[in-house]
Amino acid sequence: MSAVRMYTTQVCPYCLRAKALLQQRGVQQIEEIRVDLDPAQRDRMIEITGRRTVPQIFIGDTHVGGCDDLIALDQQGALLPLLAA
Repeated sequence: MSAVRMYTTQVCPYCLRAKALLQQRGVQQIEEIRVDLDPAQRDRMIEITGRRTVPQIFIGDTHVGGCDDLIALDQQGALLPLLAA
C-alpha cells in the first residue's frame, strides 16, 4: 500500500473526514504533518501544493488535494488503485 501523508490541524473537520475515509479504504498509517503546531510546515505545504487549506493529502508522490478531492477520487473508483500502487 502506498504511503499516505496529510497536512492537518487538530480541529479541522475535513481532516477528520478524510482520515476516516482513508481508514475505511484500508489505510492503517497516515503521516500527519500538523501545520497548527509548526507554521514552517504550513509554509512548506503552500510551497508544494499552492494551497492554503487543510487537509492536503499525498498518496505516494501524488498530490490528491483536499477532502473533497479525495472523496471525488473515491467516487470515481480511482482511490483504491492509487492506494494499491
